[in-house]
Amino acid sequence: MARQPGKSPTGENEAVSSETAQHITAISLDESSLTARTPQLEHERQVAMNDLIEWNHFAIKQAQGPYTLILKTAENRVTLTATSAHLKNSIALAIPLAPFRSIIRDYFIICESYFEAVKTGNMPRIEAIDMSRRGLHNEGSDILTGLLADKVDMDSETSRRLFTLLCVLHLKP
Repeated sequence: MARQPGKSPTGENEAVSSETAQHITAISLDESSLTARTPQLEHERQVAMNDLIEWNHFAIKQAQGPYTLILKTAENRVTLTATSAHLKNSIALAIPLAPFRSIIRDYFIICESYFEAVKTGNMPRIEAIDMSRRGLHNEGSDILTGLLADKVDMDSETSRRLFTLLCVLHLKP
């Protein structure tokens, strides 16, 4: 995974290289794309955004980072709009939502079951539901990686966090 400039796993300063420049420094969700969310979903969104900024590898092919991203849904598509000090114009990466619909629906059903199980404290049930939840999350992030593969190089953790944000955008009240 690429590190943010100036940070190392040990906390020491490091020189900025083209490899460490290939990451997201800021991300936002288009306000018009956001829907009403539960406190649990809002927490997941915030954790995904914070984790994504802290540690990610995101490299748009033939475009130098670091990047600022805005995620937006419109017309059955999600668009990742990237800007960078090195780009004259922003780059819009649009992908269809259709491949994600059933995974996102199932993911939210399992998340609801997970939050209910947490309230009961039934650890075997919580662990079983969490395994299913992670499996669907991995499947969604793999689809996202595949759809962007010809335009973006990213690691699995970055893809997982972007999939979480895609889920937040896709959820309808």
